[in-house]
Amino acid sequence: MTTIASTAVHQEVDRKGIASFLLITFSLTYLIEGIRALNGFRWEGIPPILGQYVIAGVMWIPAAATVLTIKFITKEGFKITNLRFGALKPYLFSALIIPLAFAVTYGLTWLLGIAQPDWNLNVLRELMASSGAEVSTMPPAPTLLVILFFSSLIVGPTINGIFGFGEELGWRGYLLPKLMPLGKWQAYLMLGVIWGLWHAPLVLLGFNYPGYPLPGVLWMCGLTTALGIFLNEMTLRYKSSILAGSIHGTFNGQGYGIWRQLFPTLNPLLGGMTGIIGILVFTGLGLWVTRWNGSKEG
Repeated sequence: MTTIASTAVHQEVDRKGIASFLLITFSLTYLIEGIRALNGFRWEGIPPILGQYVIAGVMWIPAAATVLTIKFITKEGFKITNLRFGALKPYLFSALIIPLAFAVTYGLTWLLGIAQPDWNLNVLRELMASSGAEVSTMPPAPTLLVILFFSSLIVGPTINGIFGFGEELGWRGYLLPKLMPLGKWQAYLMLGVIWGLWHAPLVLLGFNYPGYPLPGVLWMCGLTTALGIFLNEMTLRYKSSILAGSIHGTFNGQGYGIWRQLFPTLNPLLGGMTGIIGILVFTGLGLWVTRWNGSKEG
């Protein structure tokens, strides 16, 4: 069977479309986040609510860049973006396999002694108290952990998935097929690095790698490349950028939900989803799905 990757090699690279998409995406993102930084925004504790809304809005810039590029630059139509829901099965599969990958990641983080779980959620309670919340009315830790667990499962693919789609219409819907003529793994690597560098302003402001701004940018590229393998494979196989948005939301729901609260203090370069362990686990997941897809196509 002829695969998407093999047929794409015979196409030409659309340098005009790629350049337009990247110029719009990076210039708008860096401009907005640069203004927020000059106004004192930092990713520490619980960021100001206005800053959170701005960052959430920035997640839709790749989608806006896609629309502007297709509408006014390449005028090629939106078929390339695979703007379709598709089958339900891959959504359910992703909603289960990603939490499992997180469990493996943080289980290894714990077993290797990189961080210990905060079963009583003391750090979360202190953080909430510092923001003015009434912690005395919070549920006991076991109940709160259950709430966090199920909310991470539900909110990730749904609400977070809406914002994830804002990015994925651009990354997986537009840029990935544009890069595929370079070859599958070259496209995967290039997209992973581009996606990571797009996060650079926030990383420098403390996002994901507090205390490690410059190494954090490099590590972020590693994380986006690792996660990107799984995202790319699922998007290409099922021809759905909406699926990519759901997967992105599932990842964010897990990463910034229960696991971040259960393991609040760790070296972000070593443990958790942002560290070497997370990068290796998600690389393994991506390669496994790649092999699985290859066997299906064969």
